[in-house]
Amino acid sequence: MAAHKFDMDDIKHRMSQAVHVFKDELAGLRTGRASTNLLEPITVEAYGSRMTLNQVASVSVPESRMLVVSVWDRGMVSAVDKAIREANLGLNPIVEGATMRIPIPELNAERRKELVKVAHKYAEQARVAVRHVRRDGMDSLKKAAKDGMPEDEEARFADRVQKQTDETIAEIDKMLSVKEQDIMKV
Repeated sequence: MAAHKFDMDDIKHRMSQAVHVFKDELAGLRTGRASTNLLEPITVEAYGSRMTLNQVASVSVPESRMLVVSVWDRGMVSAVDKAIREANLGLNPIVEGATMRIPIPELNAERRKELVKVAHKYAEQARVAVRHVRRDGMDSLKKAAKDGMPEDEEARFADRVQKQTDETIAEIDKMLSVKEQDIMKV
């Protein structure tokens, strides 16, 4: 019997990775609601190097349209304030000692449409990644068939790969739809 290996678990894992990346990208898109994810990409000039915001402060969401940043070292407050303002997120922190309150402004209709376009772009990238995994899986199946995998087994795996692809793309589309409603909610 020739060695033919086909790893369905690897295909599932790689497709779920594409969904995971998409989920992270969507989390970074600002909706009208406050979220700690919003400040994650921000880096601060601190102690002679660049550090992520969560290395110099804690971020909390006391209410739906407000973020609170508690800076651990009072001497870092102005650097954190500057980093948030320069991040081009349209946020204006209100400094109160070592704490900053950041009101989350309403999104205007134009900005909402832009964010929906970005979400669609992320979704398409995720779908393409899933299709690449599908293609790799089908290529791997063809090799396994050449190495002696029975035809009916090849067909069964091909169906499973296609089913997994369809389910994963449906999951991406559902996540996109939820995010789109979230962004458009006034």
